[in-house]
Amino acid sequence: MPSTIRGSDNFDTAGGNAVKAWVNFNGTGTVAIRASFNVSSITDNGTGDYTVNFTTAMPDADYSVIGSCQNISGVYSSVLWQSNSSAGTGVVAPTTTSVRGCVAVATVGNADSANINVAIFR
Repeated sequence: MPSTIRGSDNFDTAGGNAVKAWVNFNGTGTVAIRASFNVSSITDNGTGDYTVNFTTAMPDADYSVIGSCQNISGVYSSVLWQSNSSAGTGVVAPTTTSVRGCVAVATVGNADSANINVAIFR
């Protein structure tokens, strides 16, 4: 069994890598966090467009983000983090304090989802 060590960024890590933040939230109506680690809040920037705000900043913006969401009306959906395609704003780069992304639905564009999950690794 790998031992747990304390990394230089003050997060417990196993083998030097770990999930630095994660969140499960409702992205419809009034956005609400169900459960999270190292996430202080979610900003609703518009339809299907969200910013995940970190409680403790990352050491730099060179982290990896993965997201998933509930299917919307039976249509294939995907969560695209570190980019934003709503309102023609183009790509939004990650920062040490937050990451912005959107729920993109095939043939529809951005859409809100009732169940969104995001994890940040570094």
